[in-house]
Amino acid sequence: MIGTITNAGAILVGCVIGSTLKKGIGDQYKNVMMDAMGLAASAQGINAIVQAMPQSQYHVLFIVSLALGGLIGTRLSLDTAFQRALGKISKGSNLAQGLSTAILLFCAGTLSILGPMQSALQGDHTYLFTNAVLDGITSIVLSSTFGFGIAIASAVLFCWQGTIYLLAGLIEPFITDALMTEISLVGGVLILASGLGILGIKQIKTMNLLPALAVPAAAIALLNALGL
Repeated sequence: MIGTITNAGAILVGCVIGSTLKKGIGDQYKNVMMDAMGLAASAQGINAIVQAMPQSQYHVLFIVSLALGGLIGTRLSLDTAFQRALGKISKGSNLAQGLSTAILLFCAGTLSILGPMQSALQGDHTYLFTNAVLDGITSIVLSSTFGFGIAIASAVLFCWQGTIYLLAGLIEPFITDALMTEISLVGGVLILASGLGILGIKQIKTMNLLPALAVPAAAIALLNALGL
């Protein structure tokens, strides 16, 4: 699991650097950094949507995924639980908003899903090393805006990629190009939603929408079983 450890470690290092920079930044500069992070997240979300939507074989699946995932997340009160869990850590800050964005950026990408599988099945860590560089840079920007608490995302990423690594042999047949396209599309929408929240345009409870990422896998598996 050297690739996953490297990826998580890069995020931690980035958070140390970013949080150190944050301490010496004035409020006006922090506001600029917040706007920059909101724009960057929105741009990444839009880019993922634009790339995935033309390749989608199930043109309404992402809509169904968001709707159904939102209902499930709201029923489970995921956003409330997430906010409560971070309440003592954030102390009134906007850490929860930044951390939800970080988790989506770090875990919902293609490299973060295929990387652990490639590492486990082929012993090739290229995807994860590449992802480590990207996530390390992103964590610097995020932690310079939201603080060192963003480092919690490294633990989430380690558990996420570690699970995929351990189950790689079982899930490999199900990780098709069609599924990755749908996950990228839904993930892009969620990242865009996080960006809009950071910019103050629309506050969306993205954690309640998180189950939407699992809907495409269940839907495609069902369609394949029905021969559709």
